[in-house]
Amino acid sequence: MNTRDISAFIAVVDTGSIVQAAATLHLTQPGVTRRVQSLEALLGLELLDRQCKPLRPTAAGYEVYQKGRQLLHAQADLLALAHSDVDPAGELRLGMPPFLAEVALTAPVDCLRERFPRLSLRIHAGWSSSLLEQVEQGLLDVTAAVYSENTAPPSAMFAHPFSRQSIKVVASPSLGLRTRVALKDLAGLPWVLSQSGCGMRSTLRRELEAQGLPCHVGVEAFGVDLQLSLVARGAGIGLVTADLLAASAYRDRLKVLSVSDFKIHVIGWLVHRALPPRLEAPVALLLQQLKEVMAKR
Repeated sequence: MNTRDISAFIAVVDTGSIVQAAATLHLTQPGVTRRVQSLEALLGLELLDRQCKPLRPTAAGYEVYQKGRQLLHAQADLLALAHSDVDPAGELRLGMPPFLAEVALTAPVDCLRERFPRLSLRIHAGWSSSLLEQVEQGLLDVTAAVYSENTAPPSAMFAHPFSRQSIKVVASPSLGLRTRVALKDLAGLPWVLSQSGCGMRSTLRRELEAQGLPCHVGVEAFGVDLQLSLVARGAGIGLVTADLLAASAYRDRLKVLSVSDFKIHVIGWLVHRALPPRLEAPVALLLQQLKEVMAKR
């Protein structure tokens, strides 16, 4: 199997066009077409739906696309073993929880692109538990993950802390809550939280269950701004890290509650398995950048 044919097919799927793929690979359009046709002939499958504009893979083509990316990724790792002095190339597959991606990823990505121009970044958003599973399965190279201070990442992985944030409990002043409360004082009220899988939501649920208290989720909402806007309008009680609260446009419309039996910090970790040599320097730079960004916040 010719990996150049696989590269051509992947470029067509990524760009949705033979023309754009040819420009990306510095080939002629007929050259790209021949490579895709060669791969289709070898596999005995139609890989592209040529009736669609932009071009998109067939169901079989999508599976070949996914497996082809993994094959090229493994090839880059293999070649890097013999050329450890060459600038990193290939892909860095990075996982990032949504709220961290919003506040902490811009500067690290710019720095990685400038320092390692031959390295392609593939960023996947998701909750920490799902992203860690993908690292364990080899689908991601590295991920950021957030845990409460009483929980540690899996011991079988390499984990580096890069931030520590306090969790704030916030409510609308219209609810008439005292500033100093206990969790039992909030038991009858709804919560405005992220979807299941969010670390802060899981931490809250465990604390409530330990006291035999219900966890009534009134609104599930994606994104900190939306959640805080709902809390400010009295839809329920919310959880937010101190830095995101300080940066929110809704901070003046929220009351921070001092909950005597719920004082939790969350730790941001960068987690990975043993890295191939080509990714050691990029991941080290990523960790350094995340520390600097979060320290400024």
